[in-house]
Amino acid sequence: MALTLYVDTARWRAHHKQVQEQFPGLVPVCKGNGYGFGHERLADEATRLGSDILAVGTTYEAARVKDWFSGDLLVLTPFRRGEEPVPLPDRVIRSVSSVDGVYGLVGARVVIEVMSSMKRHGVSEQDLPNLHAAIENVRLEGFAIHLPLDRTDGSDAVEEVIGWMDRLRAARLPLHTMFVSHLKSEELIRLQQQFPQTRFRARIGTRLWLGDHDATEYRGAVLDVTRIAKGERFGYRQQKAASDGFLVVVAGGTSHGVGLEAPKALHGVMPRAKGVARAGLATVNRNLSPFVWAGKQRWFAEPPHMQVSILFIPSDTTEPKVGDELVAHLRHTTTQFDRILDR
Repeated sequence: MALTLYVDTARWRAHHKQVQEQFPGLVPVCKGNGYGFGHERLADEATRLGSDILAVGTTYEAARVKDWFSGDLLVLTPFRRGEEPVPLPDRVIRSVSSVDGVYGLVGARVVIEVMSSMKRHGVSEQDLPNLHAAIENVRLEGFAIHLPLDRTDGSDAVEEVIGWMDRLRAARLPLHTMFVSHLKSEELIRLQQQFPQTRFRARIGTRLWLGDHDATEYRGAVLDVTRIAKGERFGYRQQKAASDGFLVVVAGGTSHGVGLEAPKALHGVMPRAKGVARAGLATVNRNLSPFVWAGKQRWFAEPPHMQVSILFIPSDTTEPKVGDELVAHLRHTTTQFDRILDR
């Protein structure tokens, strides 16, 4: 009995091909938990796509993925002096976001990140004159810019990239390759037309692996079902049942990421109101689970356990049976499955 990730493999791979056609030369990203699929699986899929380079989050991820992917590996986290050394092959490319970082990687293959409106990390315009001497002792693979997802000020992503291209060109720095993130395919075409001598390579993770929501589905198996009457006590904290119903034990707990949720940015009055309502219910131990039964998302009977969750199903609903599977609306990047099944 398990929390299972089901993959409609043909549909999933067809989506990969579609994205690859929209973004020629794309760099697949495999970081974190492998977008819910795991590093080994995504390394295989990147190989299937014919990718010559795979982006990973950290040097530790690169050390693992190197055994599963034979092409170049681009580490997205910028190098910092004093970081723990991790033995890596020469096909690993390091991201750098400072002039000092470039000087610290003598002989290495590097991609230099520029500071975008994200304001996360990157070299500034004032740093550019100092890069000439710094890049003489590294193998420069290109520059990179990581753009924001939303542009609430109405600004143009392409114009932001063009601004940096002009600055780099004015500083007489090599512009043979620019790695970009969070651009639309038509925006990439505009850039390629304006700078035909530069190869633009889109680093894509979420859109590539998770862009077709209907290609994947999580399901938790029912392990036990216990009938309970109103007023009966149950669970670790011995709460009283608010009404007659069933306690349903389903595979999927905190070790899988169930009940753990990354903060979300809320836009608009209605999403904010729903967020406030959920917070209010949580204060009285009413939390909606990600599991669906009989067409409805069901409530946790109590906070999820390490490997299972206990749900409350009202008595006027069809009783689940041991072995049934409940669809679970889980976030791929925070979920760890027991098994993955292709179909």
